Amino acid sequence: MLRVVSWNINGIRRPLQGAANQEPSNCAAVAVGRILDQLDADIVCLQETKVTRDALTEPLAIVEGYNSYFSFSRNRSGYSGVATFCKDNATPVAAEEGLSGLFATQNGDVGCYGNMDEFTQEELRALDSEGRALLTQHKIRHVIILGDLNTAHRPIDHWDAVNLECFEEDPGRKWMDSLLSNLGCQSASHVGPFIDSYRCFQPKQEGAFTCWSAVTGARHLNYGSRLDYVLGDRTLVIDTFQASFLLPEVMGSDHCPVGAVLSVSSVPAKQCPPLCTRFLPEFAGTQLKILRFLVPLEQSPVLEQSTLQHDNQTRVQACQNKAQVRSTRPRPSQVGSSRGQKNLKSYFQPSLSCPQASPDIELPSLPLMSALMTPKTPEEKAVAKVVKGQAKTSEAKDEKELRTSFWKSVLAGPLRTPLCGGHREPCVMRTVKKPGPNLGRRFYMCARPRGPPTDPSSRCNFFLWSRPS
Repeated sequence: MLRVVSWNINGIRRPLQGAANQEPSNCAAVAVGRILDQLDADIVCLQETKVTRDALTEPLAIVEGYNSYFSFSRNRSGYSGVATFCKDNATPVAAEEGLSGLFATQNGDVGCYGNMDEFTQEELRALDSEGRALLTQHKIRHVIILGDLNTAHRPIDHWDAVNLECFEEDPGRKWMDSLLSNLGCQSASHVGPFIDSYRCFQPKQEGAFTCWSAVTGARHLNYGSRLDYVLGDRTLVIDTFQASFLLPEVMGSDHCPVGAVLSVSSVPAKQCPPLCTRFLPEFAGTQLKILRFLVPLEQSPVLEQSTLQHDNQTRVQACQNKAQVRSTRPRPSQVGSSRGQKNLKSYFQPSLSCPQASPDIELPSLPLMSALMTPKTPEEKAVAKVVKGQAKTSEAKDEKELRTSFWKSVLAGPLRTPLCGGHREPCVMRTVKKPGPNLGRRFYMCARPRGPPTDPSSRCNFFLWSRPS
């Protein structure tokens, strides 16, 4: 028997729930080995590894009892990436990165890429540079496609297909229609060259989902879609496949593993293909020289001569500048005759630019203005005193109210969490992350997980903007 499993792992370096938490060190590298043992498959294909070659460590790449093969994203760090782990009793004959053959090395490659005339070389190279595909050839003369195809093929594979506009017109579904045969394993239902193995064994199974939104907690109510597949060519599925299954109980990602069991015996190759990670220089046990990381810069003789002349001119100019600076620098004898410590008063000299008032000039007095501003009668003095007192009282009252409102806003604490309208339960606060006029704004919504609208235990439609603090 041959057991194959596929899983969108959502990051191979992050600690995996159910495996890493059992380790005292909580190490992701140890978790990979435990997850492989838990899946107990001869061939394990992982998607969304989100690791580049420079960040790949030996404990992640080389697991005892397995030989592994990685395809990295060449343009973005922490993005995409796939890996295949094969048990030593299922070592492939050949392995290759990508789908187009542009990264083939003519040494241990799979070959046979089909007709790609409708794509340019730049398009194919950009596709394979994202690290989305790996080919491994085993001693089985059939083809198996497994992984995250990011498309729910039929309405039964989606939780809300009824409310989606033009469900059947989606380009991804049309592509899968041309790739797959009709449901069932009858000979009269043949359309495409491949068969969806799970629907072959479970054609009417509802709620068979493999992906859920982690943000909305939709997995709790199984509110998801089936995006992960194990496809096989028609003859292989009908004659060899014994079962096709989902593993929703395996946690650690927003996807769950899928797999199949074949009634064939795995025949290992005598040695691993060159793409195997154990042959990478950083893991092969050979010492790397520093010259490996240096690239020689080739220059023409004319360019080298001009560069040398420019360097010589720069040196001469620098020497001339130094000599000019030395000649213009004042000597100690020119600064002042006294070499002793200066008096502190020497730093406080009157400014020559500001005119100073002459001591002989007297400012004219203003008896008229003084007479106008001074009350003449006791009644006017009393009125002025009352007005002044009222002004002081008003200022003190306004200042007190301002201080009181400030401390009330500071010490009042967070605003009370509102209750959702459907369940009268405390809401949860979220932040808008979609670009637009509301980016960064906060709002309240029902804290329950997302589910079918007909399920009373699922999230209600309550929504409330949070007022700015």
